[in-house]
Amino acid sequence: MRSNYCGELNESFVDQEVVLCGWVHRRRDHGGVIFLDVRDREGISQVVYDPDTVESFAAAEGVRNEFVIKVTGIVRMRPDGTFNKDMATGKIEVLGKQLEVLNAANTPPIQLDEHAEVGEEIRLRYRYIDLRRPEMADRLRFRSKVTNTVRNFLDERGFLDIETPLLTKATPEGARDYLVPSRTHPNRFFALPQSPQLFKQILMAAGMDRYYQIAKCFRDEDLRADRQPEFTQIDVETSFMNEEQIMSIMEEMISGIFKTHLNVDLGEFPQMTHAEAMRRFGSDKPDLRIDLELVDIAELMKGVDFKVFNGPANDADSRVVALKVPNGASLSRKVIDSYTEFVGIYGAKGLAWIKVNDISAGIEGLQSPILKFMSAEVIASLMDMLKAETGDIIFFGADKIKVVNEAIGALRIKVAEDLGQIKDGWAPLWVIDFPMFETTSDGGLTSLHHPFTAPSCDVQQLAADPINALSRAYDMVLNGTELGGGSIRIHNSEMQQSVFKVLGISEEEAEEKFGFLLKALSYGCPPHGGIAFGLDRLIMLMTGATSIRDVIAFPKTQSAACPLTDAPGEVSSKQLRELNIRLREQPQPQQ
Repeated sequence: MRSNYCGELNESFVDQEVVLCGWVHRRRDHGGVIFLDVRDREGISQVVYDPDTVESFAAAEGVRNEFVIKVTGIVRMRPDGTFNKDMATGKIEVLGKQLEVLNAANTPPIQLDEHAEVGEEIRLRYRYIDLRRPEMADRLRFRSKVTNTVRNFLDERGFLDIETPLLTKATPEGARDYLVPSRTHPNRFFALPQSPQLFKQILMAAGMDRYYQIAKCFRDEDLRADRQPEFTQIDVETSFMNEEQIMSIMEEMISGIFKTHLNVDLGEFPQMTHAEAMRRFGSDKPDLRIDLELVDIAELMKGVDFKVFNGPANDADSRVVALKVPNGASLSRKVIDSYTEFVGIYGAKGLAWIKVNDISAGIEGLQSPILKFMSAEVIASLMDMLKAETGDIIFFGADKIKVVNEAIGALRIKVAEDLGQIKDGWAPLWVIDFPMFETTSDGGLTSLHHPFTAPSCDVQQLAADPINALSRAYDMVLNGTELGGGSIRIHNSEMQQSVFKVLGISEEEAEEKFGFLLKALSYGCPPHGGIAFGLDRLIMLMTGATSIRDVIAFPKTQSAACPLTDAPGEVSSKQLRELNIRLREQPQPQQ
C-alpha cells in the first residue's frame, strides 16, 4: 500500500509522488489549510491539504488523532522560515492529493501528540497505544538492531544458535521457579527455566563447542525497576576456553555493540577482584564514575570511648569505615537526617558524620556530635588518613560487614547523585575472583553464583576450607550495573559432587535433581565456560530508560501482572480436575 515510510522522506524526494500509510499524530487547521502529521514506526511526515483538492480536503477535515490513513501526495520543500530542526523530515512536506481513511479511532486514553504524564497501569493496559509513542517505538527498534548485531557477531565466530527447552525440571538457582502442572503425568510438575544453564553445559558435553541463544528465562521473585518475572538473556557457552579468553571475546562483543549503535568507544575494561570491590566500594558492581571510596578505620577506632565504633572495630565479623565526600559540608541537617533514614533501609542503626568546616583550625574547625567521644590524637590521625580538606563531610559506618557494605555502598551512590559527583560517560569493569560460597542466615553455605561454577582450588582444598574458596567467576559491570555474569564450569563429576556436598546436597538428592548432568560429566565432558547478559538491562542502559519495562514490548507490573490481558487469570474447574489440582481458597472476584 505504501511507497515509503514517513521517516524516510528528505530533500531527495522533492517533486516525487509518494504513498504514506500511518496514524494521524496531530491535526491542525490553519485558515483553510489542514496540516496532518502522519506517523509510522520510522518517523513523522507533515502532509498539507488545501481546498483545491475538494474531496481529500473534506476527508482531512473529518480525521482525528490516531485515525489510520493512507495519503498520496507530492513531496516539496517547506517554505523558508518554516523548517523544523527537531524533525528528521523537517525540511520537506507532502502536498496531499488523496486521502483514504483505513480505520477510524476512538479518543485514545493516552495523549501521543504531546508529552503528558500517564500512570504506568494505563500505559500497560493500553500498551498497543503506548508503543505508538515515538520514544517507545525507537527503543524497540533499537533493541532489534542490537539483537541482530549480537547474532551476527557470534555467528561470525562459529557460535551455533541452539534452542533449549522451556518445560524442564526445577533446579536451585537462587530464586523460586514458575511451576507448570503436567496433565499427562499426574501430581508432577515442569518448571520454566531460570536460565538454560544445565542444557548449555550438556551441549558442551555433546561437542557443540560454541553455543548461544537469545533466551527467555523466568524467575518468580519480588520485582524491582530492573527485574521482571520473564526476561531475556544473551546466553553464551564455549568449550576449550579459559576465563581470560571468554572475557576477551565478550568484551569485544559489548564494545562493538556500543560502537555500532551509540558511536561510543568503551575503551579498556579493567579487572578488579571481588574482595577489592567490596573493600573500596561496598559493592560487587561498583560505579567507577564515582570517585568516592570507603576507607577502613577499624584499627584507629579500637580504643575510642564510643561503643558504636569500638564494638565493631574489635569484632572480626564487623567493619568500621569512613566515606569522605568533597564539598559535602554544605549539606543541611535535614538532608543528613534523610541519609540516616536511607541507610536504615539496609539495616544500619544510625549514621555518624563529621563536617570539616576549616581543616586548618584543628578540632575547632570540625562539627559533629561524635567528636566528644574521640581524643584529639585520634581525630588528627583520622583527618590525616582521609586527607580531609575544608568543605568535606565524612560519613561513618560501623556494624556487621554485610550491613556496612550495603548501607554505605548505597549511600556512596546516593550522595554522589545528589551532589552531582557522577562523571559523564561509561565505566566498564570486570569483577573477578568471587568467593565460591556465602553464609546463610542459618549458618549454612550457599553458592554465590550457582552450584555449577568451578572453584579455583582442587577437591581436597575445597573440602578443607570451603568458606575461603574462590571461584572462577567473572561479572561484567557498567556504570554500577551488572551487565552479565559468567564462569568456568565444573566439567567432572567428582568436583561437582564435592560442591554438592559442601552445599549440604546429599548423594541421593543430587542424583534425583542432577543425575542427568552428573552422568553427562562422566562421559568425557570438555572444560567449558560461559556467560549470560541481561538483554533488557543492556538496552535500558543504552537508551537511558529508567526501567526495563520501557524496553520490553509487553512487560509485567511490579506485582507480576499483565494489565493488557489481565493475566494471571482463573481457569475452569474442568482444567483443574484434568491437572489433578484442587484450590485451597476460592478466587476472589475482580474489583
